[in-house]
Amino acid sequence: MEIKEIENKETWENFLLDCEEKTFLNSWNWGEFQQRMGNKIWRLGVYKQGKLFALTLVTKITAKRGNFLLIQHGPNIKSKVKDLKSKVVEVLLNELKKIGKEKGIDFIRMNPLWERNQENQNILRSLGLRKAPIHASAYEATWKLDITPPEEELLKNMRKTTRYLIRQTLKNQDILVEKSESPSDAIIYHKLNMEVAKRQKFVPFSSEFIKNEFEIFSKDNQALWFFGKSKEELVAATLIIFWSDIAFYHQAASRDKYAKLSIPYLILWEAIKEAKKRNCKIFDFWGYVDPFKNPKHPWAGPTLFKMGFGGVKKEYLKTYDFPLSKKYWLINLFEKLRKIKRGL
Repeated sequence: MEIKEIENKETWENFLLDCEEKTFLNSWNWGEFQQRMGNKIWRLGVYKQGKLFALTLVTKITAKRGNFLLIQHGPNIKSKVKDLKSKVVEVLLNELKKIGKEKGIDFIRMNPLWERNQENQNILRSLGLRKAPIHASAYEATWKLDITPPEEELLKNMRKTTRYLIRQTLKNQDILVEKSESPSDAIIYHKLNMEVAKRQKFVPFSSEFIKNEFEIFSKDNQALWFFGKSKEELVAATLIIFWSDIAFYHQAASRDKYAKLSIPYLILWEAIKEAKKRNCKIFDFWGYVDPFKNPKHPWAGPTLFKMGFGGVKKEYLKTYDFPLSKKYWLINLFEKLRKIKRGL
């Protein structure tokens, strides 16, 4: 096996088309976004006898608490050679340790989209990885909906309340959902998101983050804004990413005082219909926590909302770290304390 950097977008994207488990955090454009945000990246391919059978996007994150190499939802391995998972990670770790030594890195962090089971946990543990105190800025579980059935069947499979609220909003002539391909509309979304962040007391993505994400994906017709309005007043907004036959519900914000209008339900239904038009097969609701086991978790309410549209949960391995310096243990303690403070 050998590792080489991949410099061809078509090679990268075509390989991922054949991968069953993936998100847009694996895409070529996410690498472009990371570079736009000032982060160093490596697009690494694992080759065997000259054939590409695994790849991963690696991002160098520079933070006050320490520097680390981040692999979100990777590595991606061709379905037919999944039995080589251990060898792929081993080869990647050897390469990343070299990069870490050269770049002054404190640890490696990854969360592969591998089924959450003992066998997969043992693979990572046997290679010296340990569970991270926090997740890798990406979900470890999600809610997915197969959107290949006809619209009427999708409606039929929804929770009764969800279906009713969608139909009620469709009847309300004061409610309108607009779509936009304009990167400048990131400003509109950011203002609304800041309101929500202030109300719910969380740190939102920066306006630069939102603007750059939309700009880069929209160049390939992979991003769309959905704005829900009542009597021309903005009530809710959502950013959907369309990539590799999957639609991702990635950003969303809404005003509480209009909650009774149920506009977020209509926005998501319009997003699902748009995804079908684009020949997407899966709608990924981006993030899941069991709302019955963890009713006080910040994601419990949003998860119940997502579940109403029908679908299934997908749980993957937790985030794992590979320490590279003694400083890692101080970082580990700091992140554990921060997790407790946030109630996660």
